[in-house]
Amino acid sequence: MPAAFRVLVIDDDPGVRDYLEALVSRQGYEVFAFAGGEEALRSLDETRPDLVTLDVVLPGMDGLEILSKLKTTLPEVPVIMLSGHGQASTIVEAMKLGASDFLRKPFEVEELELAFQKALEKRALKAEVEQLRGRARKESEKMLLGGDNGKMREVTEIIEQVADTDITVLVRGESGTGKELVARTLYQLSGRRERPFVKVNCAALPSELLESELFGFEKGAFTGAQRRKLGKFEYANHGTIFLDEISEMHPNLQAKLLQVLQDGEFSRLGGESDVRVDTRVIAATNRNLEEAVAEGSFREDLYYRLNVVTVQIPPLRDRKDGIPLLVDHFLREYNEQYKKEVKRLTPETLNVFMQYHWPGNVRELENMVKRMVVLENEQAVLEDIALREPAADAEAGNGDLLDLDGLDAELADGNGIDLKALSKRAAQLAEKRVIEKVLAQTRWNRKEAAERLQISYKALLYKMKENGLSERR
Repeated sequence: MPAAFRVLVIDDDPGVRDYLEALVSRQGYEVFAFAGGEEALRSLDETRPDLVTLDVVLPGMDGLEILSKLKTTLPEVPVIMLSGHGQASTIVEAMKLGASDFLRKPFEVEELELAFQKALEKRALKAEVEQLRGRARKESEKMLLGGDNGKMREVTEIIEQVADTDITVLVRGESGTGKELVARTLYQLSGRRERPFVKVNCAALPSELLESELFGFEKGAFTGAQRRKLGKFEYANHGTIFLDEISEMHPNLQAKLLQVLQDGEFSRLGGESDVRVDTRVIAATNRNLEEAVAEGSFREDLYYRLNVVTVQIPPLRDRKDGIPLLVDHFLREYNEQYKKEVKRLTPETLNVFMQYHWPGNVRELENMVKRMVVLENEQAVLEDIALREPAADAEAGNGDLLDLDGLDAELADGNGIDLKALSKRAAQLAEKRVIEKVLAQTRWNRKEAAERLQISYKALLYKMKENGLSERR
């Protein structure tokens, strides 16, 4: 743990106090130890603790009174209660007052380490929730800037209808359309907004690591598992978990997720007992799950469990009437962030934006506006768009694979034609166009494109480089 974390130890037993001080220091924390509660309370402005260990039995003001005052002064700081008695009534009262954990003396080193880990991670999640609240209004406004578009009105209507329920929601749409924004809006409008919102990208980790990330593991579950680790589902208990790119989850792990959706139970890796959680699940995908079910890469029973309510976000090319509003929103946001004064874009730039096909959707538009604000230069971005457009024209049938007029001229002049070279060139151009088309269809997801082209991922990267496609996305 970084030394920046500050721990306040309050215990009247010199032996226990010295033991805790040494133990906590060895873990890299900065420690402040006091024998009495009153003295510790007076030190709060100086010590500014991130975490407190508090003995229940103290001379003068007892531990429960100290706990009450601590939670009034520093409500976000976790307090771990320590007691040699551990009476049920005391534990209940401590938890009511806001204690994050309760350990009985004598305790094992691992117990204290786990209590610290849980308390600090929960505090980090609370901080994230506070940050989300501050951003909620801005993000909701951004999502609703869809113009007078029927498809976006349908999206907002569904969100409003199901937000304050526990129903599972599947958010579908191309990459960059705003699926995470929809998930966060559902959370912010729900009765769980006071509880954690936990995001997990199912494509970011291999199957084995994703399982431990979602469900946690027990000490000794595998080599390197030196202590128990709680999974994201436990941290999202009574809150919301957002499973992004759900289609990338391995089928074996899908079975475990199905159990959580059906029963609200799972077991940690290496665990012998089930863990119960009350967590709302929001999932998102940019792939066709029906095709994945037909191919056998996605479980049909899980598909039906997830697909209770679907929010289908239209691509930006199908709601271009919202582009001027989005541009104004991003201009305000990034002018403020970068202290710039790009008040509006020229009519010529807006016209280009309205004609462009936006393969990267709202994310691509946002990044373009950000570049224009930072560089205070529209032309560089317009040139970038111009470079992207020919491929779209070719896909629409406006480009020829070869310059046939040039070939006719060469033949008319009596020049010879290297038919073998011509065939090779035609094949290369055809291959380039096919790769471009598949990459566009998969939103430049190289892994999925390689599968559709029936070549290895490494071969696709080589062919992209050979055809000058490596930098395009």
